[in-house]
Amino acid sequence: MSTGPGSEPAARETTSTPTDGLSLREIVYHRLRDEILNGRISPRERLTEPKLGKTFEVSRTPVREALSRLLSDGLIERTDFGYAVVVPSLEDLRNLYELRITLELRGIQRAIENPSVVHDEAALRTELEFWVGLRDDPPAPDPSFVLLDERYHQVLSASSGNAQLTEALVAVNQKIRAVRMHDFVETSRIATTIDEHVEIIELVLARRLPEALTALHKHVGESLEVVMERATSAMTRMALAG
Repeated sequence: MSTGPGSEPAARETTSTPTDGLSLREIVYHRLRDEILNGRISPRERLTEPKLGKTFEVSRTPVREALSRLLSDGLIERTDFGYAVVVPSLEDLRNLYELRITLELRGIQRAIENPSVVHDEAALRTELEFWVGLRDDPPAPDPSFVLLDERYHQVLSASSGNAQLTEALVAVNQKIRAVRMHDFVETSRIATTIDEHVEIIELVLARRLPEALTALHKHVGESLEVVMERATSAMTRMALAG
């Protein structure tokens, strides 16, 4: 683990965050998150408050708050001796991705099957405006972009009117977030995601639902093997630290 002062950034896919204006707990959080996402913390390494406090030369309070946030992000999990980086098995990941695709598509499928199901136009237009803004001024690659991506899919699902369906989708996305974060460290991935988000909502608003379903299917992973290839690469990078 290379979180000590003066540590060198990774040569590729570094996701370091400027610390100007951030609180101490935010600095600890961002540096720990970057270490995890860049594979510099072994999945077998124990993360404890005393150890991290010594590493960052801070008290336990900002470390505790940073760990709590990382726990909510799904990047770490509690163990008998502190915390550890979450690394789901490939089998579990495959099953969760299959479930995610099913849940994602169902929101539009139910509207196709039942003409009385109409998407919430106001919610979709608000979300569309946000993503059009990002298309005009795209953000720099950063793993935290996954949170915006999850919000988009939550809004899209919720707009179809089935709250339980959306709750299930949110739960699945939280479980695979630690791996999906690695998808958003390249400019091209950010640009493609934004363009596809805009296209899908525009199709839904135009009531071109079959086309929207096809576009969404492609977006979330028409080829599960491609998704697994990206996930395997990300998980291998994390495991190499061990």
